[in-house]
Amino acid sequence: MFTQPTQAAGTDNSTAGGSQAPGENKPQWYTGSLVSPSGAMTQKGILAWEPYMTYSQPVGYLNSNGSFGPQHPRQKAVTNFTLYKYSLTDSISLQATPAISYRWERGHGTSSGLKFADLPIDLMWRYLDADPKRYIPALSIFAGMAFPTGDYNKLGRAQDGVGAGAYTFRLALTEQSTYTLPGQHELRLRMWSTLRRAVTTAHLHDTTSYGTTAGFRGRAQPGMYGQSGFSLEFGINQKWVLALDLARDWSNGAHIHGTNAVGQKINTISSSSGDWQIAPALEYNWSPRFGVIAGVSTYFAGHNTGFDISPQIAFNSVF
Repeated sequence: MFTQPTQAAGTDNSTAGGSQAPGENKPQWYTGSLVSPSGAMTQKGILAWEPYMTYSQPVGYLNSNGSFGPQHPRQKAVTNFTLYKYSLTDSISLQATPAISYRWERGHGTSSGLKFADLPIDLMWRYLDADPKRYIPALSIFAGMAFPTGDYNKLGRAQDGVGAGAYTFRLALTEQSTYTLPGQHELRLRMWSTLRRAVTTAHLHDTTSYGTTAGFRGRAQPGMYGQSGFSLEFGINQKWVLALDLARDWSNGAHIHGTNAVGQKINTISSSSGDWQIAPALEYNWSPRFGVIAGVSTYFAGHNTGFDISPQIAFNSVF
């Protein structure tokens, strides 16, 4: 799971920046929810760094009808995902999100070591600043590319497949607004929608992340995929925040064509998939610039997708 966290003071992390709440009280501190992407930071020259640790535990499979069933084998994974974001101007930021993982399956071995995934790099622009008096939210747009740095081809082990093998265009729209509730509690709302589309094809040889086996030769066109959702963050007090994400993921099937080990022609499109996920979490911020969040994400509906439970923790810092 790839999440995009939020930033600290002066960087969209308190009600003082990108908010809709008047600032009579102490500004609320946030680390950000587990799933929602944050917009461009609000002050030039700021560097944000947020490492995540995630453990993925498969518990079943949602079939084409959305019914739950067993999943065997179950591939578990530990992933370190780190967000690096630098504000080039007061409204434009550059973001990179490298990830490394280790996978294993009972009876099917492990990955050959830590695996570096495809590398996404995004440029983001906040084209509308929040206006608290007029209840106008902060709006940002992202555009970027995921570079095919992850292993996907000529794999020694199936668990080594962590990449798509294609350059993938990335686009996202985000909204953020903050409101003051009775009792002087702050509530932050985020809404977002993302789209990913491969702009090249992947050359396939032998065992690949697309499920081909030894002797296969061909190409793959990854399907489009994306996510839409919203998050709520409720300030218990200035330091403690309850967070909740609700998101819908969707993915079109990949088009694979080529020949297998015996020369038989293969021309298939894998099934599309989708899921609904929920991610409750608890944030603690000991200053406007430093905080930690811990929670769990899981699916509660979907089709043609694994049913995973993923506890995770992240440390948020801004310099």
